[in-house]
Amino acid sequence: MLETVERETGRDPRWSVVWLHGLGADGNDFVPILPELVRRDWPAIRFVFPHAPQRAVTINGGMRMRAWYDIVEADLRNRADMAGVRESAAQVEALLAREIERGIPASHILLAGFSQGGAVALSAGLAREEPLAGLVALSTYVPGLGGPDAPQPTPAARAQPVFMAHGSFDPVVPVFAGQASAQALQADGMRIEWRAYPMAHQVCAEEIRDLGDWMAARFAAG
Repeated sequence: MLETVERETGRDPRWSVVWLHGLGADGNDFVPILPELVRRDWPAIRFVFPHAPQRAVTINGGMRMRAWYDIVEADLRNRADMAGVRESAAQVEALLAREIERGIPASHILLAGFSQGGAVALSAGLAREEPLAGLVALSTYVPGLGGPDAPQPTPAARAQPVFMAHGSFDPVVPVFAGQASAQALQADGMRIEWRAYPMAHQVCAEEIRDLGDWMAARFAAG
């Protein structure tokens, strides 16, 4: 089981959000946005921020760092080590199963991720046999899109709404990669809310506000 950082917004949480960080960061990376994101009228939520394993990253000269998968080259079609993506998706699935064991139904779990973490969140979410409340994919893409190893949504996965957001000036994961992923998922029958912001590879206050609106709609529907 992956090590995690956890924060609960109230006693006896009835919702969970599992949130995956980007390359080289760790589970603490997105904890500071919670005061900006969480709203007073929301139900009690358990936020779970896992730490990715340490691994060598080819594109960074083989340096070891926290990474959900190896990045083998800059070209998006061949960037992701798909075996590593699948391995991390399985580890995320174990975290989701633990939340269910703790009494949170799949219908009350959101799976989120930024950059590399978003790619794994999408891969894990597309493989679900029981739909989650929704998926959040920030500054990211579907790994292997257009290739034989690209994850394909299960019938259950198509029931999951997806919030995708990207920076228009992202030099790490170009915005066209996020747009192409959103369009492919929409063509596969998934409900996508796509947003772009005038920023680089980061998050911004407007994005957090829009994500909060989207999350509030999930809580109201649940």
